[in-house]
Amino acid sequence: MAGDPYQELGVSRGANAAEIKAAFRKLAKELHPDKNRGDTATEERFKRVSAAFDILSDPDKKAQFDAGQIDADGQPQYRGFGGQPGAGSASGGFGGFSSGSGGPGGRAAFEDLDLDEIFGRFGGARGASRGFGRGQDVRATLEISLEDSIGGATRRIQFSDGRTLDVAIPKGATNGQTIRLRGQGLAGRTEKGDALIELRIAPHPVFRVEGSDVLMDLPVSVPDAVLGGKVECPTPDGPVSVTVPKGSNSGQIMRLRGKGAYAGGARGDLKARLIVTLPESIDPILQRIAEDWRSSRPYRPGKN
Repeated sequence: MAGDPYQELGVSRGANAAEIKAAFRKLAKELHPDKNRGDTATEERFKRVSAAFDILSDPDKKAQFDAGQIDADGQPQYRGFGGQPGAGSASGGFGGFSSGSGGPGGRAAFEDLDLDEIFGRFGGARGASRGFGRGQDVRATLEISLEDSIGGATRRIQFSDGRTLDVAIPKGATNGQTIRLRGQGLAGRTEKGDALIELRIAPHPVFRVEGSDVLMDLPVSVPDAVLGGKVECPTPDGPVSVTVPKGSNSGQIMRLRGKGAYAGGARGDLKARLIVTLPESIDPILQRIAEDWRSSRPYRPGKN
């Protein structure tokens, strides 16, 4: 049986609605089970405080309790049989909330308490696991491509319960970023929770991400490396034409500004490392040039 509701909330019998509400708000924040996990004594106290507020926040129930017509559990008091409570009426559920407030006044007072603040700030469950308040949030991971993270996209995700949702990937999304889908979580007593989608950028076959920059290897032919020329270079936004400088060597970096990834809200650069590449089969002309060149030894790699 619950204790005296006035004593549970720490208010006098002459306390008004605002004082009762303030006392409950303070105790609910201190005693909420999500803030005191594993502390059964505190959880039981929270139940008693909740039941007390259910009585005192409802003007009809409060008047009935003050008049001795109901007890601290909200059950009728029958005085004709030694003052014992009447039998046959099942007690309300957890903390008096699961059976409702019993009247317009009680419901208005309860809903005015900012449930999201009281039941939502101490963890993901937000009170839903105990059958009241805001519904539980659900979490999922969505793997996206580097291109999706840079340019934005819409991708579909499926939850374990079979539901599917279309997730709008914002332009400039980053690895590990969480997207909140309001009202797509589990149902609660007052409102549904949210779906929290964590984005994971999949490894790319061409690009490597370092901070806000994107790195890649760009193969170039021997003639383009020697003579210079325009070549096609892939980027996360699509291929672009770049000019390879005359006399380029493998390992030389070409920087394409503003073609990288996002970090801290700013976009970095694309760094293309030139890789001078021979053809799979050596052309006879190229072979003769190489033979003449080697015989004259015009330069030695690594030597000045």
